[in-house]
Amino acid sequence: MLRSRWRTASIAAGWRFPSDWGVPEVDEVCLSAVRRSDLTSALSGLGRARAQAGAGLEETLVDLAALHAVLTTDAQDGLIATDPDAAPTPLVRTAALGWAEAACGDLRSAEAKENLTNLTTQAYLRTRLGEVYRQAARLDVPAANTHALLVVTLDLSAVTGWSRIMAMVLVADALREVFDGGESLALLGPSVAAVLSERDPGFADRALSAGWLITERLKVDRQLAPSSDPVLRLERLPPTHEEARTLLHSISRA
Repeated sequence: MLRSRWRTASIAAGWRFPSDWGVPEVDEVCLSAVRRSDLTSALSGLGRARAQAGAGLEETLVDLAALHAVLTTDAQDGLIATDPDAAPTPLVRTAALGWAEAACGDLRSAEAKENLTNLTTQAYLRTRLGEVYRQAARLDVPAANTHALLVVTLDLSAVTGWSRIMAMVLVADALREVFDGGESLALLGPSVAAVLSERDPGFADRALSAGWLITERLKVDRQLAPSSDPVLRLERLPPTHEEARTLLHSISRA
């Protein structure tokens, strides 16, 4: 009930993409709140998860304010008014530091891969796209003529806890099995992955194979079965690298 009320309040307060709200760290915060234990560790983890999913600091703190409003309001139904300035400073500081740690991190030890899925990060894919666009400029051909961006999206709105992570681990495993020829495979969001590939005669067949394989892998888990129909779409690369960067950010929060 706490999770449901928090999600409703957060969306009403301005959370822009409902499908990426329910990360496993949300459940950790709810569990700590129900047990009336210290929220520090759970909120730090939530802040990191929000940054890794592409949520800005302001949106993260509004989400925190929604949680605070739910925890301090007795009403069990109806919309809850959220005051962005009402959350206690220690909670704000904890969530903000967690967000900053993930958003900035230690650049000397930064990894180009996401730990659980072993897919590359959105930052790495942006770098790869830069190389693609520089090559396109040298050849004097549009990047869209030489490369394709395949986006894989799951509807995980009804999936909670670590099953959400497992879904993307299965997606990553299927993509690596099908696209094993040097393509760039990246995790763009909690329920979004992408493949940057050269256009060749076999690309369409590999995309179809990936969709079928992902569906079969997800059917194994009963919790993921309702989400076993992935949406695969081909995104045409825009004329410039800057537009491509904007496209990636948009896709990551879809």
